[in-house]
Amino acid sequence: MLNTRRFILRYSFLTIVFLVLVQCKTVSEPEFLFRAALLPSEDHTWTKAFVYFGEILEERSNGRMKVEVYPSEQLAKEMEAIRLIKTEVIDMTTTGSTLSNWSEILVFCELPFLFKDSTEMKQVVNGPIGERITKEMIQKEGLRPLGYFLRGNRHLTSNRPIKHPDDLNGLVTRVPNVPSFVTAWRILGAKPTPMALSEVFTSLQQGTIEAQENPLAMIKNMGFAEVQKYLNLTGHVVSWVYPVIGEKQFQKLPPDLKEVFLEASTDMIHYEHQLFLENEKRVQEELKATGMEFIEVNKKAFLQKSEKGIYNSLTPEMQEVYHQIRAQLN
Repeated sequence: MLNTRRFILRYSFLTIVFLVLVQCKTVSEPEFLFRAALLPSEDHTWTKAFVYFGEILEERSNGRMKVEVYPSEQLAKEMEAIRLIKTEVIDMTTTGSTLSNWSEILVFCELPFLFKDSTEMKQVVNGPIGERITKEMIQKEGLRPLGYFLRGNRHLTSNRPIKHPDDLNGLVTRVPNVPSFVTAWRILGAKPTPMALSEVFTSLQQGTIEAQENPLAMIKNMGFAEVQKYLNLTGHVVSWVYPVIGEKQFQKLPPDLKEVFLEASTDMIHYEHQLFLENEKRVQEELKATGMEFIEVNKKAFLQKSEKGIYNSLTPEMQEVYHQIRAQLN
């Protein structure tokens, strides 16, 4: 009788251990694990949207899919992240005009002085040009866009007020590694310096660069108010960014998980848009509260000085696309 009890207890114990191990294995080892390398910190709307995406994806797939989110360029800077996705080392990131280094149609994601406002931008991203961009990203770059995130207008920060292009006068300005940005700021009179986002704060602090340009949320998120006094409302770019997954990685999913993945992606996009709209006005007040001084600029002067040079920097094929965009907006 005693031996029987011991057997039952031992059997029960082993059963519990087995079930715990199986459960742990299910939780820690999903069928598909996606690693997302992101630029901004954990407080940014893009990062929050990816975290939300990971939560609903894991829940809706019953743990078969999982997303690990790495903000603040922990895994890689943007261009390196793109290369790592193509070689299947990581799986997801956000990107846009940086891809114009490989596929020039992406230049319109952030072409300076192209759109007046977000209404014009949305017309293009949801129209034929947006469809062409998506197709080329998949077919040429092996990156599948999952919709688009809002970026907000880009503005210039500095430690001297900039109201007119003449005020730039050789200002050493960090720009992302995007040819149209380098062209635009050089034409305007600055000295554009391509640099990874993660290096900007320290470079401003040390005086290696004197200014930088970004949307309001990124300016706050990266703490630039600590090292920059003026926020010059240039609004020179109205843009968007694509959350992407490697096409190879996406095609490995079985049909049922593809459906779950795309539905969760759509919900992620809606979630990000809502966060962005709630965040934009609050960020302005927070930046002012830090002591940043908002400067109204002569936007017409910036446009007049740069428009022709930006247009001439485009290839003939992209100049034709430029005309198509103008025709669509008029």
